[in-house]
Amino acid sequence: MSQWQTTRFLLDLQRPLVMGIVNNTPDSFSDGGRYQGQQALVHAEQLVKDGADILDIGGESTRPGSPAVPLNEELLRVLPVVKEAVKLGVAISVDTYKPQVMQAVLDLGADIINDVWGLRQPGAEDVVVGHPQCGVCIMHMHQTPQNMHLQHMQGDVVPQVRDFLRRASEALMARGVARQRIVWDYGIGFGKSVEQNFALLARQEVLLALDFPLLAGWSRKGSLGQVTGLAVGARMVPSVAAALLAVERGARIVRVHDVAQTKAALSVWQAMQEQQCVHS
Repeated sequence: MSQWQTTRFLLDLQRPLVMGIVNNTPDSFSDGGRYQGQQALVHAEQLVKDGADILDIGGESTRPGSPAVPLNEELLRVLPVVKEAVKLGVAISVDTYKPQVMQAVLDLGADIINDVWGLRQPGAEDVVVGHPQCGVCIMHMHQTPQNMHLQHMQGDVVPQVRDFLRRASEALMARGVARQRIVWDYGIGFGKSVEQNFALLARQEVLLALDFPLLAGWSRKGSLGQVTGLAVGARMVPSVAAALLAVERGARIVRVHDVAQTKAALSVWQAMQEQQCVHS
């Protein structure tokens, strides 16, 4: 799949795209409280200047152990940012699992629904099915944000994640959602051990075999801290390395905090790829 159909944009996946993270939250694991309110929009504008192809706006933290945010609070956080962000000339994704938030942001012109629950909340699938062409990112999560850190998945996670994403996608397509609208995220850190997270990275080809574009969200995750010993604010280099490894193994979108640095690294990778094509 070389394109991703979204509300306003048909995104070209021939080159890897960078999705910049805009957390309008007080408690996200990496930058909670740093970009709330008007600062979230200022941050979004900076990420576009840094080269973001997509902005992913969220109003509820899904870090391990995080409490759920009431619907009205999430709407108050997200809607003003989305209303202005849709004017920035890039695709706007909204990170939410609540169908009411999904509908509200799509009504404002958002392009993509990015759901950590994989559309398992009642009514979520209906919102995506009811929209003519919004993009959707289906993510795999084991358990819930409140308890996923207490008990990791058991056994070989790669086929389990693949089968969950396949079933969720087939359910959407059976209800008329075009395949071109669907992207997969294997959910790094969402109920998986460090070893399981890296197994998913090492074996991305198992997921790609079913021909859905893959989004990789490694930025500043705890697994990177576990293998490097670095605190969350010092994980830019391993985050860029993980993004490059994911792209090298076939991911077409990387979700990141450090947009400029990731774009620079991908430029080096792209230059090498072009030379490989010339001499192949």
